[in-house]
Amino acid sequence: MFTRQIRIVFIGSTALLGLALSACAPEAETVVEQSVVATDPLMAKALNDPLMVDPDLAYRNEANAVLTLRSDHALPPLVATDELANRARDAARVELLAEGQIPALPFPSSDAGPADLSALTKADAMLVAVGGPQECVSSLSEGLNWSVDMPGPSAVMPHGMVQQAAGSSNADCNVRIVRYVTPVDIEDAMGYHFTRADRARLRPVTYEQPEHSIVGDGRTEHFVAHFREGPGGMTAVDLVYWAK
Repeated sequence: MFTRQIRIVFIGSTALLGLALSACAPEAETVVEQSVVATDPLMAKALNDPLMVDPDLAYRNEANAVLTLRSDHALPPLVATDELANRARDAARVELLAEGQIPALPFPSSDAGPADLSALTKADAMLVAVGGPQECVSSLSEGLNWSVDMPGPSAVMPHGMVQQAAGSSNADCNVRIVRYVTPVDIEDAMGYHFTRADRARLRPVTYEQPEHSIVGDGRTEHFVAHFREGPGGMTAVDLVYWAK
């Protein structure tokens, strides 16, 4: 009899404890998540690293498929929403403010900027179009992994979705070329990359023609960023960086 009573009390206490934990679980998880992200730079970096989008591999995720049926393997279109834009904008501000005040985006130059990149699809053509070192064209290799190995001035904006990347890293050629989309508007994207270039002392200049762009030229580095309206309300960004 004594053993049975103890068992009943134990089960009851466990149930009450489970109910109490489940009631406060969302709040507790939120507090723990915010605490970890705020104190662990590696966790924060992992959450804000660029997302890599590869339509050619999308169809391979068939873990829960009953039947395997390949058609066009198309990804659903990327669509900007207020929630996605606010999340990316806030993450970018937190990242930049950790290193100091964010400078205001200056008025664009009245001169024409670098060539329009919107019609170009190849990384080597983009590099040549913005005046990059032609001797590095032959050493370029394509791969989305280049987008997570970007020098500071050319870092992809938090929550940016990378669509194309190429690069070279050797004694003679240190080059990065990345095309990505972001849900924030053109001005916000330009503000992020202008700040990065300014802090790297690249003396960035903004342009409106032939398309929105930023050019930064330093003693040992050169950086070019182009911005245009993308599909689904997204902003398309092209980044070209090379070390001199």
